[in-house]
Amino acid sequence: MSTVTLHNLTKHFKNTNAVQGVSLEISSGEFFSILGPSGCGKTTLLRMIAGFEQPTTGSIFIDGREITNVPPQERGIGMVFQNYALFPHMTVYENVAFGLETKKIAKSEIRKRAEKILDAVNLSNKINTPVPQLSGGEQQRVAVARALVVEPAVLLMDEPLSNLDVALRVKTREEIRALQRKTGITTIYVTHDQSEAMSLSDRIAVMRAGKVEQVGMPAEIYEAPASAFVAEFLGGANVLKGKVVLADLKILVGKLAIAVPSTTLASWQDGNATLVVKPEAIVLSSPVQKGEYEGKITHKEYLGFTTNFVVETNGVALRVTAMSSVLTKQLRPGDTVGASFDWSRCVLLARA
Repeated sequence: MSTVTLHNLTKHFKNTNAVQGVSLEISSGEFFSILGPSGCGKTTLLRMIAGFEQPTTGSIFIDGREITNVPPQERGIGMVFQNYALFPHMTVYENVAFGLETKKIAKSEIRKRAEKILDAVNLSNKINTPVPQLSGGEQQRVAVARALVVEPAVLLMDEPLSNLDVALRVKTREEIRALQRKTGITTIYVTHDQSEAMSLSDRIAVMRAGKVEQVGMPAEIYEAPASAFVAEFLGGANVLKGKVVLADLKILVGKLAIAVPSTTLASWQDGNATLVVKPEAIVLSSPVQKGEYEGKITHKEYLGFTTNFVVETNGVALRVTAMSSVLTKQLRPGDTVGASFDWSRCVLLARA
């Protein structure tokens, strides 16, 4: 198990600053995810760690040893690519053994290690199967086995589940997490899928426009976002830009005046602020109750266990997620409802 340290990494491509001053400390044995939208620099960051891209500035260390200028094959890193990069003309065994053969390891040792790792990923029964005959999930596990069999200090994974269907993606990510816990290998995982990052990670770094916006445990980032971007990207929160009016204990968002508990405004002054309200922090009722905000349902989306709504009140559209119930089944677009906020799930952020 190994630590990974990134110190002030930057990467410029002509007129594009792909990565800007990223510094991270990744602990030994940690499952660390880099999460962000397309084009935020997360894959470029991973490729610099792997050695496929050279940083414009900054340093990379594994266990205190600087590897910034070390060739990829000498870094002790395993890599699982988005497209798996398997050899289609080879069997499962041949794919897994390939990396060991290039290291001139004895055939008996290669066989022993390949069989052991294939057993760990539940592919012992496919050992002689040609790769094209495998399912997408099985190919993904072969790619992981091939990366792990060389016993790397660190495992890097670049959106490895993006080519799988939803059900298989959930099953495979469970297998990846179980395998990582079993091996204890330090893993850095790149994804744009917030549910993937939340379910797999010990910690997450959220990236935007080449910079790290926030680093923390999944619950910490979700419940206490450091910025409006993190709140919206990690959970689809309602980001309401308005003004604090202390005298009235309210936040004005357009024509909507939202009453705020005095404890929430204890350290605030009059002025601009952003209220972050998670979709599940809004409670709907019908008919409208005293003290609630009256709104009209403009959209409904039934998802089984939960139901999503868009409710418009005083010109402000609010995204709402509710557990499916008798009430949610009855509600329809055009219906008038009452809305109230669970303030334990709301965050007030300063803004320029």
